[in-house]
Amino acid sequence: MTDSEEALQILRHSTSHLMALAVTQLYPEVHLGIGPATSEGFYYDFQTPRRLTEEDLETIEKKMQELRSQDLPFEPSIVSKKKALKFFKKEGEHLKTELIEERDGEILSCYKLGELVDFCTGPHVFSTSQLGAFKLLSIAGSYWRGDEKREQLQRIYGTAFPQEAELRDYLDHLEEALKRDHRRLGKQLNLFSVADRVAPGLILWHPKGAKVRELIEGFLRLELEKRGYQFVYTPHIAKSDLWKTSGHYEYFRENMFTLPLDEEEYVLKPMNCPGHILIYQSSKRSYRELPVRIAEFGTVYRKEKSGTLHGLLRVRGFTQDDAHIFCRPDQVLDEVTQTLDLAEHVLKSFGFDRLEVALSVWDPAAGKDYAGSPEDWKNAESVLVQALERKGWSYERCEGEAAFYGPKIDVTLVDTLGRSWQLSTFQFDFSLPERFNLTYVGTDSKDHHVVMIHRALLGSLERFMGVLIEHYGGAFPLWLAPVQALIIPISEKSHHYALEVQKALREAERGPIRVETDLRNEKVGYKIREAQLQKVPYMLIVGEREAESQTVAVRNRFQGEQGSMKVEELATLIYDLVDQKVVEEGH
Repeated sequence: MTDSEEALQILRHSTSHLMALAVTQLYPEVHLGIGPATSEGFYYDFQTPRRLTEEDLETIEKKMQELRSQDLPFEPSIVSKKKALKFFKKEGEHLKTELIEERDGEILSCYKLGELVDFCTGPHVFSTSQLGAFKLLSIAGSYWRGDEKREQLQRIYGTAFPQEAELRDYLDHLEEALKRDHRRLGKQLNLFSVADRVAPGLILWHPKGAKVRELIEGFLRLELEKRGYQFVYTPHIAKSDLWKTSGHYEYFRENMFTLPLDEEEYVLKPMNCPGHILIYQSSKRSYRELPVRIAEFGTVYRKEKSGTLHGLLRVRGFTQDDAHIFCRPDQVLDEVTQTLDLAEHVLKSFGFDRLEVALSVWDPAAGKDYAGSPEDWKNAESVLVQALERKGWSYERCEGEAAFYGPKIDVTLVDTLGRSWQLSTFQFDFSLPERFNLTYVGTDSKDHHVVMIHRALLGSLERFMGVLIEHYGGAFPLWLAPVQALIIPISEKSHHYALEVQKALREAERGPIRVETDLRNEKVGYKIREAQLQKVPYMLIVGEREAESQTVAVRNRFQGEQGSMKVEELATLIYDLVDQKVVEEGH
């Protein structure tokens, strides 16, 4: 085996077949689904007579090791579709039979591994002795073909690498990711929760999580207002006719929540753009008024499948940091360049220095599937390329990846663990200006269609918050920390002075510092350990000596003891670090 990505995929796909053989030998009544390789490993879906548990993974993995040692060959064969159907029907493999029935052509590929015969195009390694190091990771529920109305299956996830050392490195990486899992930290740090009594995929923001979200929104609002954006609010519900005009009803209907009201159909908004369009249309616009930049922290609702919901990263109700720019053609290049500048500034302010960029363009051969003329697409692509060149950014060109309504730039950040998260998007739209007849009065006193740009910096506040928690492992930088300092009195005698310090910091000249006081009847060491678990940036220890000198003994969550400081000196330190948006070493 080589180190190529293709070879790794072959290795992992072959290992998924080994797992399928092990499962069918251990549990003969299972039915096979599909078992592809993935970017992180592999999985296989099974319809099982009983629910498999995490304990079963050890048994399956042990069986896989035993089978691998037998040096079983992967035997390919080309058979007729008719013969394959006859075989899999006889075996009772109705899921495989369904896949074969849908396949075009009269012949197909199968692979035999020991007693396992699988409908598969391959390729595979020659024999099980060529398989490397592998590990089964987890079991999750799934549905056949991703359809909640179809058979419920169990999906076993695993990973495989050519060498044992590579597997160990990956498992160490997984362990670190588990420590940083935003769902676990969200509970530990009391940031948010999801309650079945509300609904899956809808977030309850606790005070600390709400504070972080408020700080994110406040920072964004200030940056946008500096750049001429105007904030609006739009309703959470609207008549379905609006979504029919926008095209969302036709293209997005299965993801929309609808409800009857006054003998009409209403929709919980899945997008903010129609509301912003109606605000733009509320008055006649002159070329002198453009560009018009409309922004909103707008909450939207989408009918995501329950199996796809994942903490803050995949939800049914979320708030977009949404904006739409309505401008003249001669303004587009400057507007796009400025939005790229803004995205870079915002993401770096949150501590993300590694950015990756993709340019998604149309496929001219499928021109009839896209809104706008070929000239529109050529001009829009040219503008996006010029903006990227102005920035000096390298980018990946993605042919045929554009949405039907226009080309776009996507900015992806890379987190502490090297994972990529696509957040910022800058999207041309040729469709909505036509659908809503969005115009301005030009210098010739005639109406002209505006150029419309969709723009999001963080994507959604929920998803960004999940990324942020995992990036920092819950230890938010000082400017975002919900509690910046915790005052810990040594004894009850120091409670009065501790509360004086709290009052002074909350009423400090340059604005309140987010500070709390731990007055519990517990030992100082215990309180410090609790504060460390809560990721509080500063612990301020106060006793009789500190009360006499009007100081606090400062402890930093990463660097430990920092010595004594006057309260005013500490406040200045915190203000300066917040202003600079410093990220501490050790997060």
